[in-house]
Amino acid sequence: MGSKNRIAKELLPILLKDRKPNQWYVEPFAGGMNMIDKVDGNRLANDSNEYLIKMWIALVEDEWIPNSYVSKDKYLSVKNNKQSYEPCVVGWIGFNCSYSGKYFGGFAGVVETKQGQRNYQEEAHRNIKKQIPNLTGVEFVSCNYINLHIPDQSIIYCDPPYEGTTKYKDDFNHLEFWNWVREKSKEGHTVFVSEYNAPDDFICVWQKELKSSLSANGTIGGSKKSIEKLFTLRK
Repeated sequence: MGSKNRIAKELLPILLKDRKPNQWYVEPFAGGMNMIDKVDGNRLANDSNEYLIKMWIALVEDEWIPNSYVSKDKYLSVKNNKQSYEPCVVGWIGFNCSYSGKYFGGFAGVVETKQGQRNYQEEAHRNIKKQIPNLTGVEFVSCNYINLHIPDQSIIYCDPPYEGTTKYKDDFNHLEFWNWVREKSKEGHTVFVSEYNAPDDFICVWQKELKSSLSANGTIGGSKKSIEKLFTLRK
């Protein structure tokens, strides 16, 4: 959910402006890899969903090729019997065969739209195939962001669950997160956060009004305008 692909070209020049040779670029909430796939050099991608990370490892390192389409019956079988399937398969179907990429958030198949027929699974399959070559060399990790080992003086880009939006798999402690960002900044890392709002000791370094089906009022569907912002700790 909340893909950054369409604004990556605006965010990355800000994130990487002062990057030093061999400096690590780290994403604690890497998700769909739509930012890190446009960065080179040392890269660390983490996500708390182990199925998602197993999927990326299989795609990038093991050259696994998933089916381009699964039926609704298969989707429901995987959803209800995850232990019976390979983790990479669970990750693929859970995210790429679901509406808006929300983990098992509703089967997405072939639908009729005002613009004509759309096959959401084929679109996801095609888009990820384009990403895979750009993710070679990324170090993939799955853990809670708090437990993530981050190389010294890294550039850290955080795209956490936004406060007040649709719920992710687990409830997210936003107060704890902002305290973690403060701690990492004090340790010498350069930390940026995508959000709609931030505490007063953070400054907004970029913003843009966007339309998204991932609405700021906690619903999925339709099209809502929101002000996407990028924050960093005030010096």
